[in-house]
Amino acid sequence: MEKKKFKSTVIERRKEALENLESLGIKIYDQLDKGFFPSVEMPSRSLENIHYDPLLRQFILGDRKVRRSARNIRHLKPFTQLVWAAAFSHELTSQRKTSTLRDVYYSAQAYEMTFTDQQESNNIITDLETVLGLSREDFNIFPEERSAVFGDLTIEYTVPGYEGRTLNLTSHPDGVLIGPALTSSEFVKTTADKVIAIEKGGLFTRFIEENVHKKFNAILVLTAGQSPRATRHFIRRLNSELNLPVYIFTDGDPWGMHIAMVIISGSANAAHLRELNTPDAKWSGVWATDIVNYKLPTDPLDDVDIKRLYELQRDPRYKDPLWQREIKTFMKIKKKAEQEAFSRYGLTYIVDEYLPAKLEETK
Repeated sequence: MEKKKFKSTVIERRKEALENLESLGIKIYDQLDKGFFPSVEMPSRSLENIHYDPLLRQFILGDRKVRRSARNIRHLKPFTQLVWAAAFSHELTSQRKTSTLRDVYYSAQAYEMTFTDQQESNNIITDLETVLGLSREDFNIFPEERSAVFGDLTIEYTVPGYEGRTLNLTSHPDGVLIGPALTSSEFVKTTADKVIAIEKGGLFTRFIEENVHKKFNAILVLTAGQSPRATRHFIRRLNSELNLPVYIFTDGDPWGMHIAMVIISGSANAAHLRELNTPDAKWSGVWATDIVNYKLPTDPLDDVDIKRLYELQRDPRYKDPLWQREIKTFMKIKKKAEQEAFSRYGLTYIVDEYLPAKLEETK
């Protein structure tokens, strides 16, 4: 399980974040000291500069750069906001404290730094990621927690005040929130041989009630819709550090397909980052062909769903035969189904019949 290796990686990433933040500060100071208007250069995140890399199996940024300079009056505010965000992030990282994106927005007011709204604040944090080549989680800024995990995995905390404490992730019947303390923890031991990622909380709870973690020797991860980046990184760790295959279960619609694909190959919005995707994860359902084969209760696809299917059909990530087959089947039947639709056959049917069949089919 490479416990020591991961522990050193945590320390190394924290050290790298501090070094990159300090290097940015020194660069700006040196420019001022020499009488220059300070500036920063970063890869462009424009759509024209985002490309799908089939080798990495994710979106990446191209070679285009953008420069933000204090010489340009239009750049002055975002440049100042970026420098403040870097200083605030350095304070967090050096003191080993964490903050949420929402908290960053409000904390700025204490420093007399203003943002029009939280989206502007979030965009500046993304700019800082691009400048540093690191994710916001590396400098201790996290989104609100909403995903959870349950299963026989013992972790060891590394956060201040809890170093060395261990927790088994079956300790809470509702699952354990995937927050900063969990994502920065060490993996100590597990008996699981797979990960099952689940889109919706109702099915996650049902799987816990039905002891899916024991029956299928699995770690269960609730993505709560489109999984947060910290959750996607956590799933990747389970796969890469513990060598656990990952199976993804979503609603049977184009949005469920995309939830699975973002876990597998990342998103265009995070093209400036690495290690957020799990390329060998499998989308195990609910497929359009499952809707037909299991005669599931359905709702009609609306115009937005159909439009989304055409977008997915053109997306290079969906070129493989299985994805194309399912897209075409959705277009043909013009119907969608939720994971809960299997309850028409009884509360435990999805665990007793569907889940083992799909795990076997997609392993």
